[in-house]
Amino acid sequence: MVNYSDNQLSAIFSALSDPTRRAMLKRLGSETMSVSELSEPFNMTKSAITKHVKVLENAGLLSRTIDGRTHYCGFNAEPLQQASEWMRFYEEFWGKKFDALNDFLSDSTKS
Repeated sequence: MVNYSDNQLSAIFSALSDPTRRAMLKRLGSETMSVSELSEPFNMTKSAITKHVKVLENAGLLSRTIDGRTHYCGFNAEPLQQASEWMRFYEEFWGKKFDALNDFLSDSTKS
């Protein structure tokens, strides 16, 4: 199993646990946009949007650049790859368990 920092994985999964942040990442998947553009479909305060952006940024899922007073956000998929690799271990683990159970049940019905 690939080992990642517990804190890093916790930050990624915590960031992904909120539907607003997942929606933000989905919007950023197609283009880079300003924080105000990113916040348009969400009915919340600028302060709340900023907190969501910071959580995504701290998890490494969002990159932010500043041009004058405008902050631009872009999507960074690399941490998702790390989370996917972590989950793949458990997918393989449970896959082997289910295969063994299937083999056992198949042998039981042949008797």
